[in-house]
Amino acid sequence: MLNNITHVRGFKCWGAHMGIKSKRRDIALIYSEVPATAAAVFTQNVFCAEPVKLSREHIKGGKAQAFIINSGNANACTGEEGWKGAVAMAETTAELLGIPKESVQVASTGLIGEPFPTEKVLDGIRECVKKLSDREMAGSLAANAILTTDTYAKEGFTSFDINGTNINMAGIAKGSGMIHPNMGTMLGFITCDIAISQSLLDEALRSAVNKTFNMITVDGDTSTNDMVGIMCNGMAGNEKITEKDKNYEKFYNNLEELCTHLAKLIVSDGEGSTKLIEYQVRQAATEEKARKIIRTVSDSSLVKTAVFGSDPNWGRIVGAAGRAGVSFDPDKLDLYIGSNAENSVQILKNGQPIKEARSEVKEAMKNSNIVIILDLNEGSVSATGWGPDLSYEYIRINAEYTT
Repeated sequence: MLNNITHVRGFKCWGAHMGIKSKRRDIALIYSEVPATAAAVFTQNVFCAEPVKLSREHIKGGKAQAFIINSGNANACTGEEGWKGAVAMAETTAELLGIPKESVQVASTGLIGEPFPTEKVLDGIRECVKKLSDREMAGSLAANAILTTDTYAKEGFTSFDINGTNINMAGIAKGSGMIHPNMGTMLGFITCDIAISQSLLDEALRSAVNKTFNMITVDGDTSTNDMVGIMCNGMAGNEKITEKDKNYEKFYNNLEELCTHLAKLIVSDGEGSTKLIEYQVRQAATEEKARKIIRTVSDSSLVKTAVFGSDPNWGRIVGAAGRAGVSFDPDKLDLYIGSNAENSVQILKNGQPIKEARSEVKEAMKNSNIVIILDLNEGSVSATGWGPDLSYEYIRINAEYTT
C-alpha cells in the first residue's frame, strides 16, 4: 500500500541535512501547490516553544500552504532570538514560495534551551525549496528529517471514495520520548486533497487527535513543542463538504484511522521500549471517565515495568485505575490481560482475583504486544489508548540525551 505524502494530489516536499544534527537530515518542507484549508492543535504546556506561538497566530486564518519543520533544536526557552528565528523561518519560506507568511506553519523539535541556529535553518529552507519534488523519495526524506531520538520514520497513507471521487490522505509524525500529548516532543503533519469547510476540518482534527494522539504516552511528559497540523487543498475535485453528512463521516473515519496508525507507530518506537501495550476501558459511564483511567494506568511506571518484566502484578493496574480521580465500583471491575483482546485471560472478576489464571497471564505477557482490559460494568462507553513498557534502556537514553 502506498504510504507517502507525495501520493496526495498537489503536494511536494523535501528533507535536507544542514548540520543541526551531525548525521541525520534536519529540515523538512511540505508544500501545497494551491492554498489549502487548514487546522492545527498545539501543546497545552504553558512553556511552549517559539514556533508554537507563531503557528497559533498563523492558523487563525484557517488557511495554510506550507509546513516548515526543523529537528535537532526545539527553539524553546530561547527568548527574543528564538522568536526572531521562528519568524525568519516563516518569512523565508513564504518569500521563496511566493505565498503569504501567514500561510506557513512552523514547527521545531529537539533540544530545549539551546541557542537557535537560525542561519543553518534558513540555508536548509533554501535547499528544500530548490529541491521540492512529488517523487516518493521526497516524502521519505521529509519524514526522516523531522526525527530526533526516533529509530524509524512514521508514515501513513489512506485512500477512499467520495461520490465517485478518489480522495487521498497521508501523514508523517515524529515522537519517541517526552510523549504524553495534551493538545488541545510529538509532531504530526497530515495532507489531503479533499475539499472541506474549515470549521468541519477543525472539529474533525480535534476529535481525531483526542481519540488517538492524546491517548498515547511514553513517559508522562508533555512537550513544549507538540503540534498536529492538516492541510486539505481540494485538488481531488469533490463537491465541498459543508455539513456532517455521510461524506463527512467517511472523511473523519479515515482521518481517525490514519492518526491511530501514526500514534501507534510513535508508541512502538518509544525510547527503550520492548513492548506495545493497548489499554481498553469498557462499559464506562462516560468517555471522560474511561479516558482518565486509561491515561492514568498507561502512565504508571509500576504498570510499565511490570509489563517489561512479564510480571502478572495486576494489583498495580487496579491501583492506578483507582487513583485516576474518577469514581467506579471496584466490586464490579473485571480485568483481562493477554497478547490480544480475543485471547485475553480474565484475572479479576467482580473485583475478586482468579488465582488459577496467574500463570497463564504471565505466559501471555511475554509477547511483544500486550492488551490490558478494564471492564467497569457500569455503562456503555469504551475508550482505547496505547503506551510502551519501561525498560533499562529508557534510563540510559535520557540520562545521556544532551551528551
